[in-house]
Parts: sequence; C-alpha cells; structure tokens
Amino acid sequence: MAYRKNIVITGASAGLGEGMARRFAAAGRDLALCARRTERLERLAAELKEHHPGIRVVTRELDVNDHDRVFTVFREFRDELGGLDRVIVNAGLGKGQPIGTGYFAANRQTAETNFVAALAQCEAALEIFREQNAGHLVVVSSFSALRGMPRNLTAYAASKAALATLAEGIRADTYRTPIAVTALLPGYIESEMTSRAGTSRTPLLAGADRGAAALVKAIEKERPKAYVPAWPWAPLAAVVKALPLGVLRRVV
Repeated sequence: MAYRKNIVITGASAGLGEGMARRFAAAGRDLALCARRTERLERLAAELKEHHPGIRVVTRELDVNDHDRVFTVFREFRDELGGLDRVIVNAGLGKGQPIGTGYFAANRQTAETNFVAALAQCEAALEIFREQNAGHLVVVSSFSALRGMPRNLTAYAASKAALATLAEGIRADTYRTPIAVTALLPGYIESEMTSRAGTSRTPLLAGADRGAAALVKAIEKERPKAYVPAWPWAPLAAVVKALPLGVLRRVV
C-alpha cells in the first residue's frame, strides 16, 4: 500500500464525507473537499486547518450532476496540490419511491446522482491517475447493492449496484498497474441520509465516529471491496445473498 497524501472527497460538507475528512486531516493528509453546500464546507475547512495547522485544505463548490464542472474541479485540485493520490467518490442521494407509483423524477434523480455523476467523477479521477500512472480510486457504494431491494430502496440499490460493478470494471482495466480501486459497501452509519430514510433507530446503526473510523481503516487497506463496519456487515453479506426473495422483502 502506498502512502496517499493528497485526497479528494466529494460530498464532503456533511455525513460520511465530513467524517472521513476529519479522520484524514488528523492523520496529516492534505485534502481537496467539494460539495454543493459551500458554507458548511468552508466552516469544516477552517476548523480542520485550525486543529491541524500542518495540512493543506482546498475547497470547491461542486454539484456532481454538473459533469463538465467535475472535470474542471478535479483538475484544479490536481494543479493546486501538485497531484492527486486518492479520490473518494462519496457524493450521493438516498431518495426514492417504489417503481411505478408516480415518482419517476425522484428515482431518476437518485440514479443520475449515484451512477451517472459517479461515472463522471471516476472518469475525471482516472484521467489524472493514468497520466500520473498512480492513484487510488474509492467509490462509496452500499450494502444494499448486494440484492434487488423493495419499496423505496429499489432505485437506490440498483444505482449502488451499478457503481460497485463500475468499480470492478475499472479495477479489471487497471489490473497490475499502480492504480488501485476500492469499492466500499457501508451498512447503516449515522448520517443525515439514514435519519431521513428512517433507519436511525435500527440496532445495526453504527455511530458517525465509529462509521468514519471504519471507512478510513478500510480505505487505507486498499482492498478491492470492503463491508463497513466489518462487523456485522461482512457476515451479514453471506446471509443476505442467500435469502429467498420473499424473505428478503420482509426483512429490509
């Protein structure tokens, strides 16, 4: 594993992105943070630089659905930091409704943000990594990507499954090169998204600090795939894959 100094995190103004930024800052890494909510992003950057004065933190406003700007921002980050060592494709959307119930717009927005916009981020990152002949691409998928999911999760799970498959394809294309690719499949971790989704009361929910620590630990290992936190989500993966569909729809 290489030491990754310059790290890009998209969707860094809250939730998992913010938690990872705090952990990497404490480890002395230089950060390139982007998100739509610039006020929160700037407050976070100022706090990180105050608590960790030896690091650099640069920020940009970015809506990842503005695909041309994704490429522009990533190149600006590269130029400002003198190269990029790791890009964490974290920005995502959790809304959705059962298919065929009149909410195509919400499901389309989820699919576009979680996959098409993620594809743009992967393209922008890999252009830089191929030029450098080095780098680590990390995509934040979801435990729900393991199976087709019912109700409000259907479009979300499908988009995250597509993202995990995209990561594997990139890994196959860069196999035995200095470019590493990791897909993270988080379970329930405390965040704005889990609160809105109504999963904040599940006994499986990991606190935000524990979740961020588990994500960063998995990223640093640079394995191809990681369930996060490993307990209980790694053993649960085998169970979920084996469940009959009728049972699955009752337990999720």
